[in-house]
Amino acid sequence: MRQQISNRAFFNIVVTIVLTSIFGCKPSDKHENTWADYKADAHSSSYSSLDQINISNVSQLKSAWTFQMHDLPQDQEPVSSQGNPIIVDGIMYVNSGKQTIYAIDAATGKEIWSCKTLDEGQPSAASRGATYWQNGEDKRILYSSGNYLMAIDAKTGNIIPSFGTNGKINLNEGVRDDPQKISVSLSTPGRVFKDLIIIGLRTPDFYGAPPGYIRAYNCKTGKLEWTFHTIPHPGEPGYETWPPDAYKYAGGVNCWAGLSIDEARGMVFLALGSPAYDYYGIGRKGENLYGNCVLALDAATGHYKWHFQTVHHDLWDYDLPAPPNLVTIKRDGKDVDAVAQVTKHGFVFVLDRETGKPLYPIEERKVPASNMPGEEAWPTQPFPLKPKAFVKQSMTEDDLNHYSDADHKAILEKFRSVRYEGLFTPPDLKGSLSLPATRGGANWGGAAYDPSTSYLYIRGNNLPEIVTIVDLDKHFAARDNSVFEAGRALYLKNCSACHGAEKKGVPPTFPSLSDIKNKMGEKEALEKTRMGGGQMPAFKGVLTADEEQAIIAFLYDKKGGQVAKTADTQKGESKSVRYGNITGYQTWSDPSGNPAMKGPWNTLTALNLLTGEYEWQIPVGNDEKLQEKGGSITGLLARSGPMVTAGGLVFISGAADKKLWAFDKTNGKIVWETSLPAANNANVCSFSIGGKQFVALGVGGTKEKPSGSIMTFALPD
Repeated sequence: MRQQISNRAFFNIVVTIVLTSIFGCKPSDKHENTWADYKADAHSSSYSSLDQINISNVSQLKSAWTFQMHDLPQDQEPVSSQGNPIIVDGIMYVNSGKQTIYAIDAATGKEIWSCKTLDEGQPSAASRGATYWQNGEDKRILYSSGNYLMAIDAKTGNIIPSFGTNGKINLNEGVRDDPQKISVSLSTPGRVFKDLIIIGLRTPDFYGAPPGYIRAYNCKTGKLEWTFHTIPHPGEPGYETWPPDAYKYAGGVNCWAGLSIDEARGMVFLALGSPAYDYYGIGRKGENLYGNCVLALDAATGHYKWHFQTVHHDLWDYDLPAPPNLVTIKRDGKDVDAVAQVTKHGFVFVLDRETGKPLYPIEERKVPASNMPGEEAWPTQPFPLKPKAFVKQSMTEDDLNHYSDADHKAILEKFRSVRYEGLFTPPDLKGSLSLPATRGGANWGGAAYDPSTSYLYIRGNNLPEIVTIVDLDKHFAARDNSVFEAGRALYLKNCSACHGAEKKGVPPTFPSLSDIKNKMGEKEALEKTRMGGGQMPAFKGVLTADEEQAIIAFLYDKKGGQVAKTADTQKGESKSVRYGNITGYQTWSDPSGNPAMKGPWNTLTALNLLTGEYEWQIPVGNDEKLQEKGGSITGLLARSGPMVTAGGLVFISGAADKKLWAFDKTNGKIVWETSLPAANNANVCSFSIGGKQFVALGVGGTKEKPSGSIMTFALPD
């Protein structure tokens, strides 16, 4: 026995020496560099193994340093930050809301370099972080900006010209459609497997969207190594779940939310979104693989391993909203590696990592049929028996708020007038109620997994929406033939679901456009219309040049003149009729603007994956104006996710009340909070430098400092 121990110890020493010689790092560096990937690691755990900050001392947390980003002039509209910093060798790499990359001394907050990735006037897109790759002394930041993937020298901040074409790869290329007529982006950073970076895509959700292929590029050269068709081609598995020619015109089925990698198995796990158009699928009859699937591929080759579809033939925009958490669960005394996928409709699917088979029972249940012309809703949907839903999935008249008699009467009449048969009620021409809705359940911040307890911490939104389906061309017909009026009709068809018919928006997610003349020039607005940005899809290729100019005329109040010829660009999906939801992404509210459904509107939940049972649930965030006297806090809409630590804490932020909280991970009791200068819409991270633990997060911009900032907290020295 002594000889075995000695051999094992010798083996460990040899491995350590080899790793040190290859990667040039000390064994202790792993403890110092605890957040080198988006959401902490390749498993998307959002877990920090650091415990210097813990239950006993978290109340002493103080501001350590704040880095003020500076890529926007003071008179610009403040940007929202979704970036999750990564920390490697004592350097923090983080992107601003305007997609500038910064390298910061993680101990002091001093800038080392910055790389502006967008040309002047180019619109920014939602971007949640960067990816680090190293081979010896070759250290790179791989980052997507606009519709490009680029390689940046991690030491200097310079674009590396040998990568792709002059340091960039045009992501529009190789996605079936004409790269000059589409625009895709990468909202969530890719992940590295050996010398590959594997990425998904963000595509528009509307008619005419391109498909969301999964691709892997060589980190050194930028060469495309493999592609997986998420809308299968003839001869590929899943082709039979679509109409025969759908691969030529159907779009969506994209991995915008992120992916995770099991390096030991050489497998990549992806969270895929819904097919386009979200609410009407006459041109995509069938189950529509690999829409709404947890998809497992061979990371080296892109070859199919397995899939599990969480929604068949999605009509509700129930994209898988966050990267799968790779977890380990004790079953029958043995450790079982698994995948835990949180969803918009409030379920957690727990699947065997090798096979994709459910670890808790799931049954197919009959769901309501569609009344829409030509639509064929799938007759059943998967319902996990465990775990139960972490948000509300049904409501009655008793759940309606009563802020005033008049407001209550209005929402009661609406509730009784629309179609509602519970979860999976299909869109309907009479209107329908959706709960959870497009912003319900989990969102892109995802869940945090604690490997020491097998607890999964999930933020959930309880937000119903009224789905209002109309024939877009008839409902928004132009009243005359002026350019301005054509632009008004096009705006209402394509933009009003988010920005509102009166252009007031739903800030900060969907900004007001009523005073756009004072925010940006016409050229920049046109470019943003084409390329998208933030939550906005790209309309390049969807609108003709004449239609683009018409929308600009409407936005900038340029009346007069004759309209140029416009075109129907639907690519054959719905033949002569385009049905659309004109009230998407809007919480159902009473006439006074109050939420129609009683709270809490946002919660944090602890799920014990060993048992499939929830241990606790609390509301997060508060609207003091709507809080009942002496009652519980209301909870507030938020998209960012939690971070859990070995110190017994769950950190979370992201609501409109501008707070950062720490909770006791065993019971959900709040143990610390602080106020932020602006709304935070990004995940928290933690790292250690020189034995000192920091908690850090990106914070949105203010009127005085629109670029946003990175704020860090630590214990007093």
